[in-house]
Amino acid sequence: MTHHADTLREDTSTVNEEQDEWRDKEPSSALIRIRLHEAVARAVDLVDNVAAEMSFYEFERRLRPFVLTVGRLLVALFLCRRHEALPKSSSEVIDGRLYERSREEPRLIATFFGKVRFWRTYMAAEGGGYHPLDRLLGLPADGFSLHLTGLMTLLATKMSYAQCTLVLRCFLGWSPSKDVIERSVLGLGRHTQAWFASAPAPEGDGEVLVLEVDNKATPTATEAELEKRRGKRKPNPYPDSPRHRGRDRRRARGPKKRRKKGDKSKNGRATTVVTMYTLLKAVDARGRPILKGPINKKVYASYGGRRHAFAMARRLADKRGFTVESGKQVQIVSDGDPVLADLAAEFFPGATHTLDFIHAIESVWKAGRSFHREGSAALEEWVDVFRTLIYEGKAAKAVAKLKAALRTVPKTGPGNKGKRKRLKATIGYLEPRLHMMNYAQLRKQDLVIGSGAVEGAVRHVVAERFDCAGMRWSRKRAEPLLQLRCIEINGDWESFLDFVRSRGTGSAGAPLAGVPLQAAEPGPLPTLGLEAAG
Repeated sequence: MTHHADTLREDTSTVNEEQDEWRDKEPSSALIRIRLHEAVARAVDLVDNVAAEMSFYEFERRLRPFVLTVGRLLVALFLCRRHEALPKSSSEVIDGRLYERSREEPRLIATFFGKVRFWRTYMAAEGGGYHPLDRLLGLPADGFSLHLTGLMTLLATKMSYAQCTLVLRCFLGWSPSKDVIERSVLGLGRHTQAWFASAPAPEGDGEVLVLEVDNKATPTATEAELEKRRGKRKPNPYPDSPRHRGRDRRRARGPKKRRKKGDKSKNGRATTVVTMYTLLKAVDARGRPILKGPINKKVYASYGGRRHAFAMARRLADKRGFTVESGKQVQIVSDGDPVLADLAAEFFPGATHTLDFIHAIESVWKAGRSFHREGSAALEEWVDVFRTLIYEGKAAKAVAKLKAALRTVPKTGPGNKGKRKRLKATIGYLEPRLHMMNYAQLRKQDLVIGSGAVEGAVRHVVAERFDCAGMRWSRKRAEPLLQLRCIEINGDWESFLDFVRSRGTGSAGAPLAGVPLQAAEPGPLPTLGLEAAG
């Protein structure tokens, strides 16, 4: 029995008395049917004889256990009927190996309705046997149904593991532990890379492919923090007084080292986020050509590094018909990071690489603070001059004006050093990227000049789940959750679960020992695109 099944045995409170009759002996489907009818009758009796004295609130609360009981009995009946329908052969040969009918064994499986007990045949063989019913139905080896595993994993993409247990308990009346939920995430997370590799391309794409790329750091546990977690926990001398427990911890830890200006507390590790969508050529009401969209927007995020993210983007673009050889138009929008520019040129030769307009203007704001006070109308007017030039495709002229402004600032004198530094930083940011700032031409073609889609994805995909107060991640444990979150946000969750099910569960070729859905340890970070670089 695996550790996961042991976890099921730790709490049998949700295996209610309706299943006690077959704790020690196999039931018949006729017996389960009788108990099912009795459970339904008790629910009807609640309405006929008791509900007249209840408020609706009381009735609804009292009804839920009856509904869950009926659900468990229906699942038990289904499993029993499928077991009874199996051939009762005394032996069989699979792949040249002899299996002989040995005994009937009970098992618990955690379902949406609670834990269900059922019996099935064990076929024994030298070196280990198997259960035909488990294999036929694709029952996971770790004791949790795929539906329940998918449900708690889906919740985990939205909220903390602790919140998941609360939500599940509110709706189901019981909940797996936080550890089980995390193992579900790690287990399903092992399928994500294969999913992205094999998932079909969306239908109805437009003629222009747009990629927006950005990075986001998440709080990561330091080695010291991880070491403390790995160690054995000391006995709690104050189980009923958190304030004294905290005082003891602070005394044992000693004074915290004060952070200096600019020091970061979250030990951030970067994710790379790619948003990909297409634009469809069309004509507006006045007969002007436009690009409608975004169409089939998808997001991909990973801790695997920027090269990996671009390699994945290349694979996904190829699936959507935008191969290098196709000659189709591709646009990439980023903050102009030189590494991103190099990777864009490597993986998408011939693509139009655009500097996000907002990043360009933000650098101008920084320069303007050398001459005008923050929040002043004069600063707004100063920036507007450069904003108009850049927006109209005259970025080179804007840079020339910044250089002229720099020449007016003396090299010495109060505050001049900082002013010159800010101006030089803005010039140094814009000038090498002038070829990425043809905004007038881009607007004429109705192409994208801002990275709003990926900025939104950074907030929604990464920050809202991974950058909350008190969170500390390890990259390997965060990666599967991050990729599962992308799959859910992309609207592919049910297709992904079908894909997981097809990879060896519930099929004639399924492993005889059963397929576990959960995992105690994360898999390695993805390596697509890194092999060639190595």
